[in-house]
Amino acid sequence: MTTYRQLGRSGLHLFPLGLGTMQFGWSADEAASQSILDHYVGAGGNFIDTADIYTMWTAGNPGGISEEIIGRWMKDRGNRDDLVIATKVRGAMGEFGKEGRSTIKQREGLSRRWILKACEDSLRRLQTDHIDLYQVHWIDALVPIEETLSALTDLVRRGYVRYLGCSNYSAWRLMQALWVSDTRHLERFVSIQPEYSLLSPTRANFERELQRVCVEYGLGVVPWSPLGGGLLTGKYRRGQPLPDSVRAGEAGHRLTEQNDAIIGTLETVAARHGAKPAQVALAWLLQTPAMTAPIIGANSVAQLDDLLGTLTLTLTPEDVAEINTASDWERARTEREN
Repeated sequence: MTTYRQLGRSGLHLFPLGLGTMQFGWSADEAASQSILDHYVGAGGNFIDTADIYTMWTAGNPGGISEEIIGRWMKDRGNRDDLVIATKVRGAMGEFGKEGRSTIKQREGLSRRWILKACEDSLRRLQTDHIDLYQVHWIDALVPIEETLSALTDLVRRGYVRYLGCSNYSAWRLMQALWVSDTRHLERFVSIQPEYSLLSPTRANFERELQRVCVEYGLGVVPWSPLGGGLLTGKYRRGQPLPDSVRAGEAGHRLTEQNDAIIGTLETVAARHGAKPAQVALAWLLQTPAMTAPIIGANSVAQLDDLLGTLTLTLTPEDVAEINTASDWERARTEREN
């Protein structure tokens, strides 16, 4: 039986693998998206992560499509109370013009004005009266953190939001937010959603400072791109043709010598267990400090089923040591001190 994990020090308990939905309405149509959701919940999953801007980057899309698909699915299934729904605020909403900017002004950021409006819009699209985990997608350097946290606190106290999280924050930005919450008696972030995987330099970027902050201050970690945009599945290798994929170009740029060696190590460990490289990469993440639930994505039920197989895989200390060696990063003298 799967053990659910506490999100930091909050009262939320999550399935060990979150379901990311960035692909809904993009590389997975609505029928495929609903099948993926059904299969995830059928396997015991309860943590569904989305964002208001998904999927802004497709032609003629004003955003909110992923939330709308999830909302219709929850209404049809009548299962809202069984789920932890997480969404995000910050990005520009509205159709993109030729310059890549939103054609609708003032529909982005972390001001009080936009946070309150964006939350109302997300609630409507999700067809729910509350959001379990409302996350700021990335920083807004033009808005004081005090204003952002005050607006988010109001949403919690009004009952529209249960818990707050952040995404793509540096360690000092996260510490600043925690300090403001403590000194101003405002609601506190309970989690962070960073990019975190075995890839170089992604692993170092998280472990250098952010991981220690999360451990010391009790934040849960729900990383995005835990498979490096598909790189750690093993389907991309140096010197081999790239497969037909919407992310193939990005993956090709990240196929450094070290990252290719990491993939090779994952394949070696996977072969010992009769597993797949992606499952080994996720199992490694699940044993790291402060980890709650890596967020996985799938374009089909078959892909999702492969990733859910992670939960039956147990890595040995020798496996972990071998993976750590392949993916290790150079530490400064001060980083070596406890």
